[in-house]
Amino acid sequence: MPAAHLAIWAITFLSIALMLVRPRGIAEVWWIAAGAAALVAFRLVSFHAAILAVAKGTDVYLFLIGMMVLAQLAHIYGVFDWLAAIAVRRSNGSRTRLFALIYLFGTLVTILMSNDATAVVLTPAVLVATKKSKVNPLPYLLICAFVANAASFVLPISNPANLIVFQQGMPPLAQWLGMFLVASIASIAATFLALRWCCRKELKGHVNDEAQQPILSTAGRLTIAGIGIVVVVLLTASALGRDLGLPTCIASLSIAIALSFRERANPLKLARDISWSILPLVAGLFILVEAVSNARALSLFESALRTLQHWHPLAASAVAAFSVAIGTNLVNNLPLGLIAGAAVHSAHITGVLRNIILIAIDLGPNLSVTGSLATLLWLIEIRKGGIEVSAWYFLKIGFVVMLPALALATLTVVFGR
Repeated sequence: MPAAHLAIWAITFLSIALMLVRPRGIAEVWWIAAGAAALVAFRLVSFHAAILAVAKGTDVYLFLIGMMVLAQLAHIYGVFDWLAAIAVRRSNGSRTRLFALIYLFGTLVTILMSNDATAVVLTPAVLVATKKSKVNPLPYLLICAFVANAASFVLPISNPANLIVFQQGMPPLAQWLGMFLVASIASIAATFLALRWCCRKELKGHVNDEAQQPILSTAGRLTIAGIGIVVVVLLTASALGRDLGLPTCIASLSIAIALSFRERANPLKLARDISWSILPLVAGLFILVEAVSNARALSLFESALRTLQHWHPLAASAVAAFSVAIGTNLVNNLPLGLIAGAAVHSAHITGVLRNIILIAIDLGPNLSVTGSLATLLWLIEIRKGGIEVSAWYFLKIGFVVMLPALALATLTVVFGR
């Protein structure tokens, strides 16, 4: 292997490792940005290629901006407090019932608004709910991270990675459901049972459900209506085969401007409270994937897929599923999805093997905190609430939760073909 390729792989994996470990508590974005800058500085990636790589993420940036704006509106106008109070009241004092309710809500948000929305929109609501009910917040917060990936292949819009893998031709909705609905149900159910078992000790006892239900303001009701409008926009854009980022961003910003005008609020204050650091982090990941693509990652992926096509379907599916799943945790599923999508198209992979690769890209990241963009967004949100989750702690739970869910989803696809 040429020295330049070795240097690219070394810098990439070092950046990912430092992002995972976070020495001295330095945020993830700085390690990824440093790795991307080093690749350009050492001319392992040209400046022009880096700019083009960053530009590839435009739709993702726009989508994230729209979702973060919606989440901030919901926070400002009390939607999270209102939803939290409903969940606590309907738990009837049971921690396990509260766990199930939050899991159900997280599943619906992921399906209809994407896994990134679950991380950005649901996590703050869960923080409020657990504060009100005076319970250990971690089991309920873990739901937001794990269901965001477990339910992310029910619909094409449930995960931006779905659009990347099928960028050369998204199947009609009925065909999509035929390919992934049973596997999605298996993934969602297996993840719930495994996560429920991992948190069994923390879920013993009762919930303080004596807090009064807050009154939702007119602005709060309008925010909920705005979220509903964005859901319709997402479903419409997906049905028409359009990119999701621009319509989501335009709809969210329009709602924010209209609400700010109605409430005579300064929209700049809303913007100041958004975690913008996620955008350069994603841009840095796109530069890293451009570099590893130049270091023969794409050709290696294509070669592996062509080899697997000649294997027994069950063996090929198992190897593809767990290899891709591990890969998502090494380099993040968003850049790996870009490589996988290009390789699948170039190698003319269709049918079961392609479907397995998509499931692994969506579900595999449940192994580590760096596996998906949704999990990174989740980390940022829980830190706002003063909660830290170590990479090792998440990994231990991830082994128990992700592996059986991926195995079960893989089997349903293989034997349901």
